[in-house]
Amino acid sequence: MSASMPRRDFGLLFTVLLVVAAGNTALQSVLPAIGREIRIPDMLIAVIFSFSALLWTASAPFWARQSDLRGRKRLMQVGMAGFGVSTLLCAFVILGGLKGLLVPVATFALFAAARSLFGIFGSASNPAAQAYVAGRTSEAERTNGLATLSSAFGLGTILGPAVAPLFILPWVTFAGPLFAFALLSFAVLVAITKYLPDDAPGPRAGSGAAAAMPSLGSANTGAHVTAAQRGRGPRISWRDPRVKPFMIYGFFSGSIQAATGQALGFLIIDRLSQSPAEAQPLISITFMAGAAATLLAQWGLIRMLHMTPGTLMRWGAALAAAGTLGIAVAPSFHALVVAYALSSLGYGFARPGFTAGASLMVGEKDQGSVAGAITAVNGSCFIFAPAVGIGLYELNPPVPYLLGAVGLAALVAYAWFDRTLHRNWEVATPDAPHDNVH
Repeated sequence: MSASMPRRDFGLLFTVLLVVAAGNTALQSVLPAIGREIRIPDMLIAVIFSFSALLWTASAPFWARQSDLRGRKRLMQVGMAGFGVSTLLCAFVILGGLKGLLVPVATFALFAAARSLFGIFGSASNPAAQAYVAGRTSEAERTNGLATLSSAFGLGTILGPAVAPLFILPWVTFAGPLFAFALLSFAVLVAITKYLPDDAPGPRAGSGAAAAMPSLGSANTGAHVTAAQRGRGPRISWRDPRVKPFMIYGFFSGSIQAATGQALGFLIIDRLSQSPAEAQPLISITFMAGAAATLLAQWGLIRMLHMTPGTLMRWGAALAAAGTLGIAVAPSFHALVVAYALSSLGYGFARPGFTAGASLMVGEKDQGSVAGAITAVNGSCFIFAPAVGIGLYELNPPVPYLLGAVGLAALVAYAWFDRTLHRNWEVATPDAPHDNVH
């Protein structure tokens, strides 16, 4: 970074986003086992996640605006404190449920209440960190700085599931990862309070932008950084005819991804006929493979293959359909991991494809607005779809994956036959997703 953005300061900001993303995805990776162990119905686990996603989606634009008004450091403190308190309370509630001190209904209610704090306050850190970087880098450095900062979300989706099993210790069991990340978040909060220089409120170069909640299986799209760079212009609706086909594609591909991903942990437990404790390392391995496949697509293959947005959408949906069908019929754990990685690879192509395509449909002055609309669509996918996925799973475990594969195949046809999605693009390759994430 430049002299105006010292490496220590940037490292603190990167750590803030990494801890939030890793802690959130670590919790998501152990939630299926927690639910089965405490005997909370699968659907209620999905409801907890959906409610948190709803609160995050609703509060994220507010915190993005406040990052310009209240000061970026203060907003990062709000976000880290909210994440830490929420995670610590969730840890104690889960521990009480596991030890039989709370009945399942009380565990669910208290856990949902504690988790809501993350949904409300957790989204404050990201836009504040973005705005902090944007205000302290030159125009030439800003794109790379914001992209590197936002890559913490992608790395967190790997690190969270990877380290979660390490903290499942004898006495705290599945509450262990939550205690660990709560303590880590408080340590980061102390570090930014002590070492990060204060900043004056008010707009500078660039603004904080709302981000979709970091989630297992959520592919980065490029909208997040674009919105932060371009600022908040006139609002663009998803119904705008220039971008509507892309928004439809993005919403349905993201919803299928959220629905099938939410049920995957339960599927591993049930299909392998193992106890939650025995299945947890396998769940973590599966989600790590999916996150790694997504990053492989976005950080390497897209730039290497020089694929147009339309090609990314068609091939992405096709690969995701093949992988989702593979999950439905996988005869072994190895086959299931390969199938999930294949579907994640497909989403890693598809979602940056629809983002880049929508971006190319509008002029320079509307780039920030269309990026904000894309981010809103991405967030909405994780509000209702997880509950739908669990509902279908409870009917018959392969059903959400079979229907998901059919839906993705329909998206391949949609991307092929829709004139807007299949147009000849003047720009051959979208911005590299490791330069534009979330």
